[in-house]
Amino acid sequence: MTEVSPKWQSEVINGVYPLRRYLSGSDHSAIFLTECKAQDVATAAIKIVPAERALPEAQLSHWITAAGLSHPHLIRLFDAGRCQLGGRQFLFVVMEHAEQTLSQVLPHRPLTPDEAQEMLLPALDALAFLHGRNLVQGGLKPTNFLVVNDQLKLASDTVRPAGEPRASIAKASLYHPPEAKNGRLSPAGDIWGLGVTVVEALTQCLPAWPDERSETACLPTTLPLAFVDTVQRCLSHDPARRPTATDLQAQFKRTPDASVVSVPQAVVREAPAPVAPAQESPKERLLVPTIVAVAVLVLLVAVWAGLRLFQSHPGTRQSTSSTVQAPAQQTAAAAAATAQNPETPLPAPPEVSAPSAGAKPVQSKPAPPRSVSGKSNQPAQPLADASPSVVHAQIPNVPRSARHTIRGHIKVAVLVIVDRSGNVIDALLENPGPSWYFARQAREAARKWKFAPADEQDSRQWLLRFDFNRKGATGHATPRS
Repeated sequence: MTEVSPKWQSEVINGVYPLRRYLSGSDHSAIFLTECKAQDVATAAIKIVPAERALPEAQLSHWITAAGLSHPHLIRLFDAGRCQLGGRQFLFVVMEHAEQTLSQVLPHRPLTPDEAQEMLLPALDALAFLHGRNLVQGGLKPTNFLVVNDQLKLASDTVRPAGEPRASIAKASLYHPPEAKNGRLSPAGDIWGLGVTVVEALTQCLPAWPDERSETACLPTTLPLAFVDTVQRCLSHDPARRPTATDLQAQFKRTPDASVVSVPQAVVREAPAPVAPAQESPKERLLVPTIVAVAVLVLLVAVWAGLRLFQSHPGTRQSTSSTVQAPAQQTAAAAAATAQNPETPLPAPPEVSAPSAGAKPVQSKPAPPRSVSGKSNQPAQPLADASPSVVHAQIPNVPRSARHTIRGHIKVAVLVIVDRSGNVIDALLENPGPSWYFARQAREAARKWKFAPADEQDSRQWLLRFDFNRKGATGHATPRS
């Protein structure tokens, strides 16, 4: 189907669903962008599979069952049925359109431990929901972890009743548990697929086994240690030894940071006995007060000299006071450092030279404007080269751990709708880039931009371009006509 599917663009399924843009496909399915006016959804996705390779009645029944489910972390299904294309019979299912999938992110970079935990919590919530209704997701892998409106969701077109024989049109892969070859679908099979996906998400590599009889998987050395024990339990060859979705959900909810998830017992070492604090010698006890006294004396001398200059040259009050304060602060800092390390010599106070009689007062100049970046904790300011219409530019404050996963640059474009008063009333991802994490950061920041009021227009559009790299983030705004 991969070669034929793109040629179907502009076809209309059953006179209702036009095949717009070809999104993706494989040898057993094709996905297009479409419209779903009956559900008041402007943009949806439609998946088409050959009817001869599936059990049509069973497949349609599964899709109808999944369409009746309602959970915030499951993709919604709107419609399903039969159709004909190019003289062949197909089945189709119409669903929510996802902005991005995990499989689109991983070729560019692995997830950080924080991102992995952020992905796991909603995924486990959806799995616990399905398993509690005797259903299974049936196909956990990176392509089935999707993002819709900044929210992670699992694909639901693969949902099946637990206990049903595996009769998928897709070939068996590493994401399927060992028992799936001759067994039935079970919640434990979802946990296996979850374990494989977590390894791939964090390392961009798949786990391996020396042979089919090996119980313990060989995990990539780049897998964060905090996930090793959890992944090994998920990849147990014995389904009964795998944790349930509820168990994992409780585990990750107890740990606000993924770095404190339980680790293998083999790597846990006994903590060393506490060391008693070192006792200060009599010489140190006498030396520290002496150094502090000297520092205070030097500080007083510097302040006195500054006051003399202040009184002698009132016309240069601003420049002289700033000249005096800097040495005084430097002297105090040096004294504090010396108090901590008695062997460090105390520097002599710098000389304060009075201005000559003919010198003109030094006028302070405002600091030149600088471009906005995510490197500091200061409130974001408008870009130096931005349009005067930009009143406030909010730049994403990305943690260092997330920035260090970037290779090169990640570019995200956000289209914002601005009302007459200059407030952003909506933000749409024009180009989400390779990472839903950075796309979400950019979109949240875009909502906080502020523009100059415009009485002539009810609303305007601006395109905000964000650039993320290891040093921080930048943003730039251009008007969209």
